[in-house]
Amino acid sequence: MQQFTLQPESSKSPKKQNFLNELNEQQRKAAGHVQGPLLIIAGAGSGKTRVLTYRIAHLLQQQHALPQNILALTFTNKAAREMQLRIQNLIGDKATGLWMGTFHSIFSKILRFEAEKIGFKSSFSIYDSSDSENAIKLILKELNFDPKEIRPRTIQYKISDAKNQLIKPEMYKERFVQSTLDDITARVYEIYVVRLKQNNAMDFDDLLIKPIELFEEHPDILEKYQDRFKYILIDEYQDTNNAQYTVTQMLAKKYKNICVVGDDAQSIYSFRGADISNILNFKKDYENAVEVPLEQNYRSTKHILQCADSIIKRNKKQIEKTLWTDNDEGDTVTLLENFDERDEANRIANYIQDLNLRHGYKNNNFAILYRTNYQSRVFEEAFRRKNIAYQLVGGLSFYQRKEIKDVVAYLTLLVNPEDEQALLRIINEPSRGIGNKTLNDLLKRSRNAGESVWSILQNVESADLYKPAKARIGEFVLMIKNLRDMLESGATILDVTKKLLEKSGYLKSLVEENSAQSLTRRDNVLELQNAIAYYQQNTKKPKLANFLQEITLITDTDKYDEDKPAVTLMTVHASKGLEFPVVFIVGLEENLFPMGPREGEEANYEEERRLFYVAITRAEKHLYFSFSKLRYKYGEEQRQARSRFLDEVDAGVVRTETGATIHQKSIDTDFDTAGNSDTEIEYDWRTPAKTKKPSSSVTYEYEYDDDPFRPGVQVLHSTFGPGKILQRNGSGKDVRVVVFFKSRGQKTLMLRSAKLRVIN
Repeated sequence: MQQFTLQPESSKSPKKQNFLNELNEQQRKAAGHVQGPLLIIAGAGSGKTRVLTYRIAHLLQQQHALPQNILALTFTNKAAREMQLRIQNLIGDKATGLWMGTFHSIFSKILRFEAEKIGFKSSFSIYDSSDSENAIKLILKELNFDPKEIRPRTIQYKISDAKNQLIKPEMYKERFVQSTLDDITARVYEIYVVRLKQNNAMDFDDLLIKPIELFEEHPDILEKYQDRFKYILIDEYQDTNNAQYTVTQMLAKKYKNICVVGDDAQSIYSFRGADISNILNFKKDYENAVEVPLEQNYRSTKHILQCADSIIKRNKKQIEKTLWTDNDEGDTVTLLENFDERDEANRIANYIQDLNLRHGYKNNNFAILYRTNYQSRVFEEAFRRKNIAYQLVGGLSFYQRKEIKDVVAYLTLLVNPEDEQALLRIINEPSRGIGNKTLNDLLKRSRNAGESVWSILQNVESADLYKPAKARIGEFVLMIKNLRDMLESGATILDVTKKLLEKSGYLKSLVEENSAQSLTRRDNVLELQNAIAYYQQNTKKPKLANFLQEITLITDTDKYDEDKPAVTLMTVHASKGLEFPVVFIVGLEENLFPMGPREGEEANYEEERRLFYVAITRAEKHLYFSFSKLRYKYGEEQRQARSRFLDEVDAGVVRTETGATIHQKSIDTDFDTAGNSDTEIEYDWRTPAKTKKPSSSVTYEYEYDDDPFRPGVQVLHSTFGPGKILQRNGSGKDVRVVVFFKSRGQKTLMLRSAKLRVIN
């Protein structure tokens, strides 16, 4: 888990003196720059992390700065950890005391120190997206809106966008209400901000905007941190939003020793507020900024790089650069043309097994990259059938599972009992006879009194509630107080957690249910204890509040285990910053990749093209593109048009494979040998069978005349091999047949495009 300071290295750790000589000319120029603003345009695979770490090590070794004077901001904990280890290897314990981590982790640390200045306690909770959504859902109900009609997630998204643009509730209400939904958002936003403060809680967005409020209201505190952070380094600057841009600009204003590293060609997060103009306009913001381009790619083959370059050159908004490499030319990019998404998944599974055999690759050398999470399902099914181990990045997080959220909510109350969301989640979990009517009465009292629910609970004896409910609430409050006392008296987090699970009856309830699901949940709770034990053993001063903060701020990329012997399945967004010897980019179809217009908004094809560029540049040795002619959508099989990006790629580095015929001696005793017939007939919808004829019954029969594609007929498919037609529906060009293939199972095919051949 992410640590904010580097641990001292052992006395045996290596220390290098002239490490800048290990860099190429441009890298050395960037790493050796000391005074003033610096813009490093780092193309994919050009060694930007190496440059950042060497620059920090150089500042420390040459005594331009003390460790505490350097602030290094990243977007993932993984990137921060990697940089920390590299700096340690270069200069050893001189690096102890660096402020390095993600934007959210660093600024939450500052807010812990300064919380009281803006009306919070240092023990504030951090709401993840589900916590925020639940809080908004409760507010909607209080305003008499049905959360099924007004989606809390939609309101949450609009509030988050407003916060990142530094638009406060009153400003939103005055200037940005243009629809009924905006009006509802304005009302919810106003209450939501108040509710968070009452709960002593901040959401993810607050971790970026509250420091701005702090610095604006207290110039002396701003100056304190300006003097502390004389050197500021920001990784992935193209992904910063308005709040991140503003807070770092405030901190850098005094000394202007700000170094940003990024690549406008990899700006892919506009949906969460990232503003590409931040990097495009850096030299306007800092007039004396030095710009250093890093264009030598160390990751990919020449063909892969040529492919990426041909795509990104199509974009108009960009900083001009041309990547080059001394790597081998490598194989051409392979384009796989598939029948449908199941064919795509099965075929790629076969390619992985073949590449493992031919090149000696391991499963963790492969990545399947897709545009949307739902695309993973068919690959998971195919890999399970073929016994290929895989890991899914971006699925349900361990810390988002119900039982883990429940236990974490209990632990949160021990740190911050004012946290209403945590309290409501577990006050009757497991059931202790405190029903919804009692909870609604408590909420009304809380709202009327302007106090937290916890405050009401502590004085429950004076409340007009059902007497047995009062007793149960009293027992619950006493349990939480005793556990808080235990924690404050010096007991370890693990011991407190074990006592909590015992006293609450949570673990016991899972065991007594004795279902496969409940026992799995029990195992997950025990695994949480393992995570707590690991945290305690590997942290100098373990605190429950810090542990809770760390697990809340874990990102999808942090969950990725590069050493796990499994194929990686992930979205392109999640793959940023990673690299693999073999990459399959799948689902390259119009309105999927690129994503088309959504919810009335225009499609952002420049960003979609940057996303494709990011996907391509994850590959080191082998790159595969893949698309399907048919894909199930909304429960129906629909024809797909191949992605426009496939027509933009340099055709000289791409070869197409339409699929190989499967050679089998036989598929079943009921089928003849495939491919050995004297006569093969292909379906031509332009000369279809006769139309339907009414019979004496209510149903219809078909007369096929010279059209032999009827139930019971044996056919051959170029990919699926031999099979038997089971059903036929439709007429003319809309004829569909259901065919059973022994090697692939039952499939529904459009007869005019399936290119079936009758085996006589």
